[in-house]
Amino acid sequence: MAAISLEAGPMVVGLAECKAALRLDRDDEDALIAGHIRTAMALCEAFTGLWLIEREGEQRLAGDLVWQRLHVAPVAVVTGVFAGPSALADGWEAEVSADGTGWVRLIRPPAGPVAARFRAGLAADWNGVPEPLRAGIVRLVCHFYTHRDAADAGPPPAAVAALWRPWRRMALA
Repeated sequence: MAAISLEAGPMVVGLAECKAALRLDRDDEDALIAGHIRTAMALCEAFTGLWLIEREGEQRLAGDLVWQRLHVAPVAVVTGVFAGPSALADGWEAEVSADGTGWVRLIRPPAGPVAARFRAGLAADWNGVPEPLRAGIVRLVCHFYTHRDAADAGPPPAAVAALWRPWRRMALA
């Protein structure tokens, strides 16, 4: 049960920053580069297991009484548990561990699907995102742009993984 973002986060790197890295002055491919930025950000979040910019999220929960880990980090706060469109006033509890892992436990499971809502993210805005994560995103955007028409583009540069690896959170499913 994967966590989903309920709102689009802002871009972690700017269009101007990526265009400077690509040494581009023209504006005719801004939409293409912006799409590459969004893709590189999503790949960074998937690789590291971290949401970069804080935003609202939701994750479906199993209807049992055990503690359930939220599959995104770092969690700032669990804002509620919902059965369908209705918020549960009680019947659940939540904890956020020191490393930003969010946990939710149902005390009295309601009938039907249940979802936890939360706020999660590494930084409040792009200024708080660690520079190696931002640099990896810029490098990946440059790779996407320079290899956009190549049938044999190959894998992304190894430097991208090297920049992101120290922030990678691994968990057993």
